Amino acid sequence: MADSENPNPKVDPEQQPPSNLNQNGLHEPDPEEPDDDEFEEEEEDDDDDEPLQRKPSSEESLRSSKAKLEGLVRRMETEKVDLRVHDVVIRGNTKTKEYLIEAELEGIRKATTMQELLEASAKANAKLKELDIFDSVRITLDSGPPELPRTANVLVDVVETESVITGELGCYTKPAARSWTAEGSLKFKNLFGYGDMWDGSLAYGPSQTSEISAGVLLPRFKGFVTPVTARAFLLSQDWLELSSYKERMAGLSLSLFSTRHHDIVYNLGWRTLTDPSQMASKSIRRQLGHGLLSSIKYTFTLDKRNSCMRPTRGYSFVSSSHVGGLSPDSRSVRFLRQELDLRYAVPFGFYHAALNFGVSGGVVFPWGNGFLNKPSSLPERFFLGGDFSPVCTLGGPATVWGFKTRALGPTEPRRHVRDNSNDENSESSGRDFVGGDLALSAFADISFDLPLRWLRERGVHGHVFAGAGNVAKLSENEFRKFSFQRFFESFRSSVGAGIVIPTKLFRLECNYYYILKQFEHDGGKTGFRFSLSAPSL
Repeated sequence: MADSENPNPKVDPEQQPPSNLNQNGLHEPDPEEPDDDEFEEEEEDDDDDEPLQRKPSSEESLRSSKAKLEGLVRRMETEKVDLRVHDVVIRGNTKTKEYLIEAELEGIRKATTMQELLEASAKANAKLKELDIFDSVRITLDSGPPELPRTANVLVDVVETESVITGELGCYTKPAARSWTAEGSLKFKNLFGYGDMWDGSLAYGPSQTSEISAGVLLPRFKGFVTPVTARAFLLSQDWLELSSYKERMAGLSLSLFSTRHHDIVYNLGWRTLTDPSQMASKSIRRQLGHGLLSSIKYTFTLDKRNSCMRPTRGYSFVSSSHVGGLSPDSRSVRFLRQELDLRYAVPFGFYHAALNFGVSGGVVFPWGNGFLNKPSSLPERFFLGGDFSPVCTLGGPATVWGFKTRALGPTEPRRHVRDNSNDENSESSGRDFVGGDLALSAFADISFDLPLRWLRERGVHGHVFAGAGNVAKLSENEFRKFSFQRFFESFRSSVGAGIVIPTKLFRLECNYYYILKQFEHDGGKTGFRFSLSAPSL
């Protein structure tokens, strides 16, 4: 090493003759050696230039980036920033088909400005998360190639869910109907990479309703722009106590078109009505037997309320049109059914108080040859009653506070039981609620915060309410005798007050009901009762 650093180590560098002596032995300035004055001037220049050559600190870089970002934001607020997407790169989808993700990114590819690109990216992120097959979704905007100015690359990073199988199990009670239901479901996510959702569910209620079903949902199928859902089901409903019949139905439900506001569903099923008690009234017995249900249902939903559990402002409107009998089979059930539901919430401005009021109506009528003389289909008729809250349930007339489920409206006597010891003596076995072809109900509910802070923080609040409703028969030429005056005069009504405990899944209420008006055979009852209500839409 010493040799490489000093070519002549035996000679002291200070004793070597200077290399810049001329032939006369005079010293000449070395052209490569700077003059002392020049050296001092250069040092002064270096001192002056030193601050300019210093690298900016991280804080200064951050301030610079922040200023550029603020400038871009101000520019985007005042004018459109032209930009087009050069490329979209999808990463992380090891199982999911790429076309499924690309279908949700159409808005990004069509963006022509920075504003449109940001908006489309936010919507695409939300849509991908709604597929429920990714644990996380991240969309990054990057600059395009240098040779292509005003372009951007979009990077979509997804993390596919690890929990492919999920399940739910629960038990629900209906105090008004004195029944309970155990429900369980099992769901399989993205089995084949098409975003497909396979599920099976079972609901068992020993006193009323039991159902077993299986279905599949495809978010993108062939040329359909909306998800397609197919479901096979086996349904059993027990209405012996109230209407002396049991209903069993096996069939298929197919969702043809479904968006936020519109829904079209086709149903095909084989339905059987039976009377194991052999005590049904005359009109119920006439409808016992087999029937083919081939129907299509269209529902329009517009919900602008700020909450479905405790709305304090906004409105909602639901219209449902149901046509049955889309089959040439003579056993096909033919009917036309229309329902309307309007709700409105008005805030008072104090104690978080608000008024909710709503009106619901519906009509059903048979169609076909001689339809004026035919009765309407029994399962498609309207039945009023039940203590579940109309505040969070939408879809049509169903609830009147303080009355048992289906225990309001027209009734008919059941078959008479004759005493074997004396045939001349007979007694009635009760009455059947047969429902109606026209139904109308209305309610008003005022909710308010309770004084305790602990209750307010958990959403527990009080409410006072009033409700009314009625059903009437129109088929079999009964519409000729119909009178709106008699219809409104025969409205059943009730009032009450209670405490509401809202949760993420349902609304629990402890209410006191007071029946204002009911008729002889109605099932209204004054007193305290608990009720559970879940949002229907």
